[in-house]
Amino acid sequence: MPDDRPTDDGGTRNMVRHDQDMDGAGSWVSHVVRFVVSALVLMVVGYVVPGFSRLTFGTALLAAIVIALLGYIIEAIGGRQISPYGHGLVGFISSAVVIYATQFVVPGLRVTIIGALLGAVVIGIVDMFIPTKIR
Repeated sequence: MPDDRPTDDGGTRNMVRHDQDMDGAGSWVSHVVRFVVSALVLMVVGYVVPGFSRLTFGTALLAAIVIALLGYIIEAIGGRQISPYGHGLVGFISSAVVIYATQFVVPGLRVTIIGALLGAVVIGIVDMFIPTKIR
């Protein structure tokens, strides 16, 4: 989608944004990359965090999708402050709850309460350097 905003010199920018298709919607490739990166992070968390089961790529990908859906539902109900994507203690706790609840939906994923808390910390640290959601 071209960026036709005027510049200071009277022209237009005429740049194409690669994260959007011609309709202005987010590119499906960016969503696929987001879930693949999230799955890889979950696989690493499985090896690093005690109380968090080691995952195959397929299980981790399914868990990433379920975590994204649960996070979306929580954000729709409670707003951005209570969502797992929010910052601070409430965001951290809701992220741990989402990770813990995901084990009941995804076969092969087992997480203890301590594992969910530690997993939320590790995922939060990784997300600071490699954001896995579109902002």
